[in-house]
Amino acid sequence: MKVRLNLEGLNKVLKKKLIWITGLSGSGKSTVARNFISLLEKKGLKAVLLDGDDLREILRLDHEKAGSYTKNERIKLAFQYSKVGRLLVKQGFIVVIATISLFKEVHIWNRKNLKSYFEVYLHVPLDILQRRDSKQIYSSYNSGELKNVAGLDLDVDEPFSPDWVVNYHPDRKAFDIAFDLMNKLS
Repeated sequence: MKVRLNLEGLNKVLKKKLIWITGLSGSGKSTVARNFISLLEKKGLKAVLLDGDDLREILRLDHEKAGSYTKNERIKLAFQYSKVGRLLVKQGFIVVIATISLFKEVHIWNRKNLKSYFEVYLHVPLDILQRRDSKQIYSSYNSGELKNVAGLDLDVDEPFSPDWVVNYHPDRKAFDIAFDLMNKLS
């Protein structure tokens, strides 16, 4: 069933909302988030997209090597993402964060500290992610060039109570997931 809210109703539902889209590398987080932002803009709503790749580049410490983050470094960064998102939500923005950040400490903190938090987990099997490998992360790991890859040599925690789990289906496109997310939040 497709639900369509009027602009005023949609704005009321989504205002001051933080949507956290998580999943392993290559699961489609950024693509779904960009499609979702585009749908909001078509409805006349403005939202802020905080993508993990961009945030990591901005917030990482000088001594950290690009592309190789330990679990503790990733958790620290994820808490920074959460706090930036919380600040923007307090100012009335709709915030969409697309990040791996699959750590129970982060999920617990977000649930406790982000009043209007909505967590989306894109669950894609590892073999599919390794075939996609758009950023060459999995192949770089397999060749020994990269370490601390989430889901491989870096243990991650699946969300314990996501608001919405999107299980992989080969025919399901990012736009469809974004559209379903819009309906889910309405």
